[in-house]
Amino acid sequence: MKDRLEFFPVTSYAVVMGLTGLTIVTGKYYHLQWMPKLIAHGMLFFSLAVFLLISVMYGLKALWFFDRVAEDFHHRIRVNFFSAISISFLLQSIAFLAYWPILSLVFWWVGTIVHTILMLYTIGFWIRHNFEIQFMNPAWFIPVVGNILVPIAGVEFMPATFSFFYFAVGIFFWLVLFTIFLNRAIFHHQLPEKFIPTLFILLAPPAIGFIAYIRITQSWDFFAALLLHLTIFFVALLVVLFRSFFGIKFFISWWAFTFPMMAVTIAMAVAYQVTAQDAYKYGSWVMFSCAVLMVLFVSYHTVLKIRAHEICVNED
Repeated sequence: MKDRLEFFPVTSYAVVMGLTGLTIVTGKYYHLQWMPKLIAHGMLFFSLAVFLLISVMYGLKALWFFDRVAEDFHHRIRVNFFSAISISFLLQSIAFLAYWPILSLVFWWVGTIVHTILMLYTIGFWIRHNFEIQFMNPAWFIPVVGNILVPIAGVEFMPATFSFFYFAVGIFFWLVLFTIFLNRAIFHHQLPEKFIPTLFILLAPPAIGFIAYIRITQSWDFFAALLLHLTIFFVALLVVLFRSFFGIKFFISWWAFTFPMMAVTIAMAVAYQVTAQDAYKYGSWVMFSCAVLMVLFVSYHTVLKIRAHEICVNED
């Protein structure tokens, strides 16, 4: 067990992000009277249990193999996945907001503080090191996504100005990083097979940005519609690229499929709430169905990999 923990990947928090995203969707559907209370509350505590389990395991790795954690923290690619830890706290905060506000507040403060530190460190890491363009991949968006998540629960705990700060930083770096990624994707070598599933991360910034903007402003306006329809465009783009996802070997990074799909599902549900247009309701259900199928698919393959002892291995 201890030997396996040496190579326990920080990318495991992508599992927490996917399951907690599903939890938030079921909670949203319950409040819209689209889903039974039992499913919503069952997912709430199941995702919390997975979050605590992975946190304990990674904490033990940090205790017993600190040098390995430090090595990941200075790795040109894996450094971006550390923000998935703080994002997991923020997602738990959103999930528990309506059910247990005090616990939500604790998760939110921990997530916000940790994410701020990790986000500043990661951007500093990018600036201090010389990167070739091939190092750029959608995982770089993870620290950005965390910023945009802060306002969703944060509007309940802090003034709107506080939320606007994180929203502005997140939107700014999303635009900058997307420009760099588009340059890398079109004019340079293709993404390595392991990172092809992370293309789904492209869905998350506009979808979460739309939700956060609605939470902050309580307004359906031009900018809200812009973010929502950019989200729909990225969904269409990934449908066109669907052949790229066939025949690739399973990695834990496949969980990157799940959370962005949940974000789009929620964005569509929120759009239905504020516009009462049935197209958004049906769009939300289509995305939800696809997301659930994907969670079942990657869960099955993750279990197979665990049983085959192919998860906690040296990736170098």
